Amino acid sequence: MPAWADETDRLKKLEDENAALKSRLDSLEQMAKKEGILTESATNTVRALSPIQLSGFVTSSYFYDTSNPKSGTSPGYLWNRKSDSFALNKVKLTIASPAVERSGDSWGVGYRASMIFGQDAAIVNTKSSTVGFSSLREAYVELNAPIGTGLNFKAGELISLLNYESGDGGAVNDNFSQGYQWFYTGNPPAAGAQLGYTFTDWLDAKVRLQNGLYAGPIDNNQSKTVMASIGVKPTDKIWMNFVGFTGRENDSLRIVQGVSLLGGWSVTDKFHVGTELDYFDFNIGHKDHAVWSTGGWFSYALTDKVGAAIRAEYLSDTDGVDASADPLGFAPNAGQDISSVAFTFNIKPLPQVKIQPEIRYDHSSLSDAFGSKKDRVVVGAGVSYLF
Repeated sequence: MPAWADETDRLKKLEDENAALKSRLDSLEQMAKKEGILTESATNTVRALSPIQLSGFVTSSYFYDTSNPKSGTSPGYLWNRKSDSFALNKVKLTIASPAVERSGDSWGVGYRASMIFGQDAAIVNTKSSTVGFSSLREAYVELNAPIGTGLNFKAGELISLLNYESGDGGAVNDNFSQGYQWFYTGNPPAAGAQLGYTFTDWLDAKVRLQNGLYAGPIDNNQSKTVMASIGVKPTDKIWMNFVGFTGRENDSLRIVQGVSLLGGWSVTDKFHVGTELDYFDFNIGHKDHAVWSTGGWFSYALTDKVGAAIRAEYLSDTDGVDASADPLGFAPNAGQDISSVAFTFNIKPLPQVKIQPEIRYDHSSLSDAFGSKKDRVVVGAGVSYLF
C-alpha cells in the first residue's frame, strides 16, 4: 500500500506540472499571435516574409531584318536590335508590398522595386551607365495620407507618365516590338516626387516634380521638370489621360516642353482600341523645333488563347533633333518622318506563357535611313514566361 501511494502521488505531481506547462504554452501562443510572430495558418509561420510580393517575367526572341543592315544593328528597332540573332531580351524581377489603398480614413505605406536584366536593360532602365542604376527600372516609396478621398504620395525612381505602351515590351503589350513613340516622344524613368488625388470615380490628377525629362536618376542642372496628368473615365470602358510637361534639360538642350493625349476604349470584351498623340517642343539656342507623333492600337481576342493585334504610328522630326544620332542607331540627319505598322499574334497555350509571332513594316522619308534603304520588313517571334 505505501508503494502504490507513492506512485499515485508522483503521477498526480506530473499531471499538475503538465497542466501548468500547457497553460504557460497557451499564454505564450496567444501573446505570439497578438504580436504577429505567429499566425493561425501553419503555412504562413514566417510573418516577416508574408507581405512581400515577388513577380516578373523572362522574355526571349528571334527576329530577321530584311534590309540586312551592314552593321548588324537595326536602327530605331526595339527589341531585337541585332538582326538574325537570338536574344535574351529581358529578365524582370519585382519586389513589392501589397498595393497601398487610397483612403480618407487611415494612413497606408508601401514600396515597389523592379530590376531588368538582359539585352534591353540599357534602353529600358534609367541611365545604365550611372553607377548603382545599371539594373534598376523603378524603385519608390508610396504613402497614403487620409486627406479627402486619400492623398497619394510617391518618391523615388518613377516610370514615365507619357507612354501608352509599357517598357516591359511583349510580356505586357499586345505587340512584341516597341513603337517609335515609346522612345522618341516618351521619356525614361526619372528620380522625383509625385502627388496624386482621386476626385471622383471618373476624375483624378497627378503632379510630378523630377530631375529632368531625360536626366534620369541624377540631375544635370539646377532646374527641374514639372509633369502633370489629368485622368478622365467617362464610362467604365473608356479612359483618357491628358499630360503636360516643361523643364530645362542642360546647356545645349535648354527647354523641352509638350503635351500628350493617351486613351483607350474597350469596344467589346474581345475588341480593344487605344491611341497616343504627342507634341514636343525642343527649344535649342532660343529656336523652337517641333516633333510630333500619332499612334493607334487595335487588338481582338479570337479565342481564349489566341489574339491578334495591330499597331500603326507616324512620327515627324523635320529638324533632326530627336530621331538623329540617337542611341537606337539612326545616323545623323537633318530631319525625317518615320512610320510603322506591326501585326502580332498573341498565343497563350498556358496562363504563364505568351508567344508572339510578328511582322513589321517600317518606312522613312530618308532614302538611307535603314542602311541603304528607306523601307524594311522585320519578321520573327518572341516568347515570355510570366511569374
